[in-house]
Amino acid sequence: MMTNVTFLNPSCFWLLLLLPLLIGWQILQRNQQSATLKMSSLKGFQIKSSFLAQLKPFLFVFRLLALSLIIVAMARPRTVDISSQTKTTRGIDIVMAVDVSGSMLARDLKPNRMVALKEVASNFVDARPNDRIGLVVYAAEAYTKTPVTSDKAVIVQALKNVNYDRVLQDGTGIGMGLSTAVNRLKESKAKSKVIILMTDGVNNAGFIEPETASDIAKEYGIKVYTIGVGTNGMADSPYAIAADGSFLFKMAKVEIDEQLMKSIAAKTGGKYFRATNNSRLEAIYNEINKLETTEIEELKFYDYDEKFRPLAIAALVLLFFEILLRKTVFRSFI
Repeated sequence: MMTNVTFLNPSCFWLLLLLPLLIGWQILQRNQQSATLKMSSLKGFQIKSSFLAQLKPFLFVFRLLALSLIIVAMARPRTVDISSQTKTTRGIDIVMAVDVSGSMLARDLKPNRMVALKEVASNFVDARPNDRIGLVVYAAEAYTKTPVTSDKAVIVQALKNVNYDRVLQDGTGIGMGLSTAVNRLKESKAKSKVIILMTDGVNNAGFIEPETASDIAKEYGIKVYTIGVGTNGMADSPYAIAADGSFLFKMAKVEIDEQLMKSIAAKTGGKYFRATNNSRLEAIYNEINKLETTEIEELKFYDYDEKFRPLAIAALVLLFFEILLRKTVFRSFI
């Protein structure tokens, strides 16, 4: 009943210190509150304590309780129901451009680059509840797997369905992936537009040069964060497909055009990262998440329920009964 109660004027509780003083005063003055008759001897009188006389001290108890209730009522007890409403004041539109070429099956990240990326990217999406996100996949060609949307469940499901399925011609068309992502954002009305471009190789396919695509991104005010995925040195990479459809692996040199990726990031105001293992890839997405913060306005509504009225009414009732009893039942004892 009185849980989560706060007091508007808690300093009023200092008045409770007056109650012990009133009790002490009552004890000192108790002999003067009843009429007395001095006699040399009580022999011949039958001494019998009156029931009403025994109840008389309760009048003072009523007064103490009434004063206590008044003090608590003055402290203004109340409960509060807080409801909040959030409003995105500076939204961000993000497109993730994911390389799905065959080299993404390399096993220098566990269990391979593509699975590791999908897991980390899904966590990134879940951490951006107030932004719109889209997904572009590319190899030698590129297409939009999911347009920019605020439905995070759609994006997470689309990431789960990203695989090397030979739908796209194999190869690495960085310019194709970047230009397709730019095309998804160029009409965006968001205050901030971001592309996260990920690759594990060098640009060797496509008819749009990466430099041209980055110039277009810059023209539209789109910031590009680039990520090179792959260990330094050699990696267990696929090189052929067996008769049963499985991949054959061998150690191959990891080649990433870091100069190109750094150039794209620098030109558009972004940043280049290198993910050499799973933990580093996760740290990169966490850093991008911190770099691109969304401004949120939170409105809080306070609904106060005042609790002093029942206390004040109870105090008045006690004072009324005390006065009534003093003027009627205990009149003869005053």
